Amino acid sequence: MKFVCNRQKLNEAVTNVQRAVSPKSTMAALEGILIKTTNGKISLCGYDLEIGITTSIDADINKEGSVVINAKLLSDIIRRMPEDKISIETDEKLIVYISSGKVDYKIIGIAANEYPELPTVTESDIININGELLQSMIRQTIYAVSDKDIKPAHKGSLFEIEKNTIKMISVDGYRLAIRKEIIEYNGEKSFIVPGKSLSEVEKLIDSESNNVEMIVGGRHIIFKTGDYNIITRLIEGEFMNYKSAIPSTFSTEMKVNTRKFINTIDRMSLLLNERMKSPIRCKAEDGMIKTSCNTSMGQAYDEFEVDMQGEDIEIGFDNKYMLDALRYSETDEVNIHMNGPLSPIVILPSEGDSFIFLVLPVRLKNER
Repeated sequence: MKFVCNRQKLNEAVTNVQRAVSPKSTMAALEGILIKTTNGKISLCGYDLEIGITTSIDADINKEGSVVINAKLLSDIIRRMPEDKISIETDEKLIVYISSGKVDYKIIGIAANEYPELPTVTESDIININGELLQSMIRQTIYAVSDKDIKPAHKGSLFEIEKNTIKMISVDGYRLAIRKEIIEYNGEKSFIVPGKSLSEVEKLIDSESNNVEMIVGGRHIIFKTGDYNIITRLIEGEFMNYKSAIPSTFSTEMKVNTRKFINTIDRMSLLLNERMKSPIRCKAEDGMIKTSCNTSMGQAYDEFEVDMQGEDIEIGFDNKYMLDALRYSETDEVNIHMNGPLSPIVILPSEGDSFIFLVLPVRLKNER
């Protein structure tokens, strides 16, 4: 194998594909990137047996072939090369020669046949969605994906697609995030994508990705965005009945300035850290939200006006969980609905129904 290509484009491709490479594995090939030369292009693949990322870039191919090169070493070498062009060549003993300008490297490669094959997606269905929209949906729900092993299904986001509507749902036992949008797809689909994989999809969608293809199979899904394909396994298992967690009636409703509430919680959070955890006490009464925090470091209090209807309420919540929900609402105002001090806090957009965020309250010490 021998080719010459643009160093910057190769560096970008290696950096992105490397996201799917296993940093430590019993198989040396899995710590590498598979490089193949075909039809005037070089294709690159990273795969850790759960998620795979592939792409291709233009190159001047002198001799076709394939090799696996340690991903970290390859990335470090390319990034430090001095010239715009870079040459990579392998011999029959799998020695890899990398050169740019007057700089030359000679490193040991791995046979391509030692690299595991990516899974194939059969019985597939293609769903098209705007790239910027999908990126937004992932960003606004992935924060609520569970990082615990208690229920594997909750380590991913549930996709529900029906009646030209797509929903993404994430839950971790303390909060719930639902994002909904209209798309052009008449079929019905339901599947769970690992949170780790969705995080990589979000990073690889760029401003020029007007469309993302989701190719859904029985056990895997492929996201096609720009020059990149991301293939990942789907999570098997039963997702929680999230609809039953959403209260149907509310005793207190407020329209809140999102930035004011975030700033208030930030101020309370100065008295909190990993060693000193305490709920923030929130009292809504007389058109005011009054927040307070009491820890061994001291006390804090703040208040601001809101548009409020219904009963007065006093409720406690975790500062991080509430901040996440408010920040990922990405709106100037939100509607906050509550139904007593022990029912979930429901956060909705001030207009429309594009998201529903739930935060479980924390029992305050003086409650009986």
